[in-house]
Amino acid sequence: MIKIISSFAMAGLMAGMMAVPAQAQGTAARVERSMERGLKRATAGEPATIGKAMTQSQARRACRSEMRGSRESRASINTKMRNCIIQKTQGN
Repeated sequence: MIKIISSFAMAGLMAGMMAVPAQAQGTAARVERSMERGLKRATAGEPATIGKAMTQSQARRACRSEMRGSRESRASINTKMRNCIIQKTQGN
């Protein structure tokens, strides 16, 4: 009887010891995600302007507004959009 109780106690302790590293890994993952979020927030602001250079999303919006209403094929508009975005991101 005592052996059964002590074996249950040992099994419980072993299970507890096995759970501690898993919990620590979960904590480490949460800390890492938190640090990544903090880094994203720190770098999420407007970039320092280099001349008249734009970010890709800014350039895409500007080029889309320039191309609005043009009566050309999709392929030609896409080609012009690509060139426009490249120029605006380089500051030309």
